[in-house]
Amino acid sequence: MEMQHGADPKQEIRNAIGDISDFQLFGNEILVAIYIRPQKTSSGIFLTDTYRDEDKWQGKVGLVLKKGSTSLVDPADQVEIDDWVVFRPSDGWGLTVNGVMCRLLDDRVIRGRHAIPDAIY
Repeated sequence: MEMQHGADPKQEIRNAIGDISDFQLFGNEILVAIYIRPQKTSSGIFLTDTYRDEDKWQGKVGLVLKKGSTSLVDPADQVEIDDWVVFRPSDGWGLTVNGVMCRLLDDRVIRGRHAIPDAIY
């Protein structure tokens, strides 16, 4: 499966959120930016704003932006900053950081990782 965005939106998300060096996480917390599907898919289908807004509240894929000092320390987990991770829509706390929809998660609620976020929907 190919990415629905023309290119992987990691850099776009990083640019939008800006400097988060002052955002301190404790323990096993992870900050992820919610993946929002593009308005127009690679096959030319236009998604409505209502459809895309669902991602903000029911998103289940996010880009790892920052990790707490004890999060995912088990080598078997192997989740790093800039990985796309999968979680349940009800997990974590929703918050907006510098205008970017994010979720603050315990590391134990990370269910998996995938290279292409569009493959999850």
